[in-house]
Amino acid sequence: MIGVRDAFVLALRGLRADPARATLTMASIVLGVASVIVLAGLGVGLRTSVDQNYGRLNTTIVASRSLATTPGANESRSLTEGDYQALRDPAAAPAVIEVIPERTGTAVLRRDGAEFRANIVGTTGGYLHLRLRRVAVGRMFTEQENADRARVVVIGPKIVDALFGGDAGAALDADVRIGRLTMRVVGVLDTIEADRNAVSLLPLNSARALFAGSDALNSIGVVAADRTRVAEADAQLKGVLDRRHRISDPDRRDYAASTAAHELTRIDRYLALINWFTLSVAAIALVIGALGVANMMVVTVTERTGEIGVRRAVGARRSAIVREFLLEALTLAGSAGLVGVVVGISLTVLGGLTLPTIAPGYGSPAVSAPSVAVAFTASLLIGLLAGVHPALRAAGLNPIDALRH
Repeated sequence: MIGVRDAFVLALRGLRADPARATLTMASIVLGVASVIVLAGLGVGLRTSVDQNYGRLNTTIVASRSLATTPGANESRSLTEGDYQALRDPAAAPAVIEVIPERTGTAVLRRDGAEFRANIVGTTGGYLHLRLRRVAVGRMFTEQENADRARVVVIGPKIVDALFGGDAGAALDADVRIGRLTMRVVGVLDTIEADRNAVSLLPLNSARALFAGSDALNSIGVVAADRTRVAEADAQLKGVLDRRHRISDPDRRDYAASTAAHELTRIDRYLALINWFTLSVAAIALVIGALGVANMMVVTVTERTGEIGVRRAVGARRSAIVREFLLEALTLAGSAGLVGVVVGISLTVLGGLTLPTIAPGYGSPAVSAPSVAVAFTASLLIGLLAGVHPALRAAGLNPIDALRH
């Protein structure tokens, strides 16, 4: 009786009989397994990038003047700095860790004869968190500068292009005229799409002089302590504003409060769909590999029909024949799976080192342990399933007919 070890040795001998054919068959499995690991790694990187760039929106809520025209609703009115100060009271809104006011308008910025009309925003340092912006050169103004009504400003890239010829270094610490005020540039914002690039940020208290001393605000953003307290922070924000605006009926509020959590949920759905699509493509490659293994095993059975007849004639059991061909298929697919795992992990690690430089902002690929396990297990299943029919066919051969082959 042939044991598992002997059957495994015979399987290896069968694979060495035609190494070129075995190598070509293994290549399809290697590509399929490596594709699963690499595509899963890219998906991890993409999701990480989204979390880093947009995850902060999960904890933010923005209240703004309502534009609704619901019959019977209170007349729309502006938010005020009094609302902003009330929300900063920890006793009134304990789930809120930061409050960001925004007063917006337009003004002409001038320097050395050049001028540019831009959006101006009176705000605090939390604006960067709320609007997902970063300072590329220099810094954001401080709370102390806001309290001191310091004449400082952070400008966008379009303003740098118009007033400083695109040289952000030259803009830093330079003076610009905004309306009738002279402001010192302390920072330059990063480049993003759309007209928001044409923006200049001023401390809220400093900007009041550009708005004729008005304390009206366009919006107030709040940041919850964490994702689990967003609903609590939302309720506290509405509670504070309802009391200050004397709102008794929630359906008649003169302001609107919204969170971006539902938008992030939709992004998550899109990411999941992309991941499933790409992994399906890799799965097709694995199926093709399975067909290659099955085809090779069928050919092997045909070529070794005479050998099978001799072994059956001298008393070899059908189970021994089945075991040998199954182990041959599993050895082929398992070896290819191991090579595919090594190739997939290597390419993913290489992508993690190079993609951040080539395509910054799109996330760094990372090896996903579940994808490695699934891909390798799939390669073994391919060997098992692809070898079942040829093995049963070999074991079912009539010894006399096989000897005549």
